Amino acid sequence: MRSALVTALVARAEKSLKSGVRRFLRGLSCDELQFIASFLGACILEATGQAHGNECLCGEVSEFQRRQGLPDRGVEDRDLKIILLLEYLCRSGIRQTSIPARTEARLG
Repeated sequence: MRSALVTALVARAEKSLKSGVRRFLRGLSCDELQFIASFLGACILEATGQAHGNECLCGEVSEFQRRQGLPDRGVEDRDLKIILLLEYLCRSGIRQTSIPARTEARLG
């Protein structure tokens, strides 16, 4: 399952960035890979006929973070996964600019 997740996530990266993205993803746990894949899957499902590019990602990280329930590991685990997600998005060329990863009001 781990290699399938890495392969699928690398496939979403821009061609020139694939080798660096593969190295980055190989260092992640299966749980972290699943989190990133879940975000991209949610983005695709919610796109409703729009292009699956940057417009899907604007504001979606915070909303996705709010919906993720990680009661057994808590806020620190969720924050780490958001950081890894943002790093993947930047390294893959999917998102070139920063996205607000967390707002205190939404996590409450």
